Amino acid sequence: MTKSKNTKTLSVTKQIDFEAGHRLPFHHSKCKNLHGHHYVIEFSLEGIINTTEGNTEQGMVVEFADIKKIAKEVIKGPWDHAFIAYEKDHAVIEFLNSLKDHKTVLTPLPPTAEHLADLAFDKLNEAIQKKYGQTLQLKRLRLYETPTSWAEVQA
Repeated sequence: MTKSKNTKTLSVTKQIDFEAGHRLPFHHSKCKNLHGHHYVIEFSLEGIINTTEGNTEQGMVVEFADIKKIAKEVIKGPWDHAFIAYEKDHAVIEFLNSLKDHKTVLTPLPPTAEHLADLAFDKLNEAIQKKYGQTLQLKRLRLYETPTSWAEVQA
């Protein structure tokens, strides 16, 4: 990629969504019960505008369709319509294992908005670095558990 004379770093943001169930087994509120959310993930990447004449991405930091595809592969695909369970929540895991062909994702900590945001950031960051190296950086990821409640991770 040819850098322009103006090497300002620009930010682009993409949003994906998915449906998933979870529970917080040790929580004191109704969140200890099985329930689900319509999650929305918003993530921002930073890079330099591509100025290579005639290049398909000329004038862009990155093609939105390309980063959407990566996010679908590493987050939406595995998590959409899954039950996300804490790996030590043995009662729920036993129940889920009794269901045929059930989509279950296990996490090392209870699947709070904060923990899911952290996991999503790590998965997306690894995939972005693998494809783009240092030319594109994941700077922020926000996971909305509800329209008014979210957790945010920043690099």
